[in-house]
Amino acid sequence: MNTNFFNQIQQLDFTGVLQLNISKGIESNLIVTVLLNNEQCGDSAKNGIPPLTFNATPQEFDEGFFEQITKPIQKVSGLMVDMEKFLKQLEEVKKQSAIEKEKAEKEKKEKEAKDKKFKDAMVKADELEKEGKFREAWMKVPDITEFPEKADEIRKRKTSLSDKFATPSLFGAMEEATPEPPKVEEVTADYPIDEADEEE
Repeated sequence: MNTNFFNQIQQLDFTGVLQLNISKGIESNLIVTVLLNNEQCGDSAKNGIPPLTFNATPQEFDEGFFEQITKPIQKVSGLMVDMEKFLKQLEEVKKQSAIEKEKAEKEKKEKEAKDKKFKDAMVKADELEKEGKFREAWMKVPDITEFPEKADEIRKRKTSLSDKFATPSLFGAMEEATPEPPKVEEVTADYPIDEADEEE
């Protein structure tokens, strides 16, 4: 007696473990339950896939059993494989998301550090400006190449400070926006040549 039963199972396209439960039913019928289980699929939703259940005579099973289970088994197998692929892709996305989050946090910290450096430099420039040290304040204003996104603000600040510099006149004398009398007095008061000239 050659049934080709296992040859036909072999020809089914499925991934996983195919479980067949056969029990006797009413009269001469058989109840056959077919359940495909794929342990490779980590999604617990696979447990919600119901088994295929058939109630028929042995002759009906011999004539059409494999025709009845081929497409559903292929669909369930494909579904479980797809579920596993989905889970793997989801895991990969989570990893990528973690990498992106880490990258975003790093960029945020770098931006905060850069902003702090800019603000600190501008505060120092303001302090020096209040002290009347315009050239030093101008030097403390950050460089445009380092902060290109703040180029307009930097240009305005440097222009504002450079307008307050002492500018040379046509005759070479220095015109100060805010003169510094102590320096001028020191230069003329401590000049020893004048005293020597008067004595002669």
